Amino acid sequence: MQVDFWQLSHDPVERVVALIAERTRAANEKLLVVSASDEQRASVSRTLWEAKPEAFLANGEATAPHADRQPILLSKSCEAVNGARYIVLADGAWRDGVEGFERAFLLFDEAGTAAARAIWRRFDGREDVRRSHFAQQEGKWVKKA
Repeated sequence: MQVDFWQLSHDPVERVVALIAERTRAANEKLLVVSASDEQRASVSRTLWEAKPEAFLANGEATAPHADRQPILLSKSCEAVNGARYIVLADGAWRDGVEGFERAFLLFDEAGTAAARAIWRRFDGREDVRRSHFAQQEGKWVKKA
């Protein structure tokens, strides 16, 4: 499993999710975006639909009809009814079930740094988990570790 820690400092969550979603779709993968907040999921959805007018990022809620057909699914839980192997934890909260995915993106801001560090340490010494840390520098995402 690959776990990518994305430390937010400039771009809003919605924009970062759109960036990850675009790259995920370009790799022909499906994505599950998880957030406990109904408002945050709605905002992410709007951003995905509007991110690129020439190539919108189709998405839907896990509770909607035909959710299994969505390339990008928004949910409160880690259940990927669309068969996604990639998951974004948009609200910065690690959950049971994340380790069943091939790749996880944990988004966190300054307030979530301590919790993200605890998750990072949780995987110390595990050969089945690869970790990366990304942060923004001068408006660009840079791999730190």
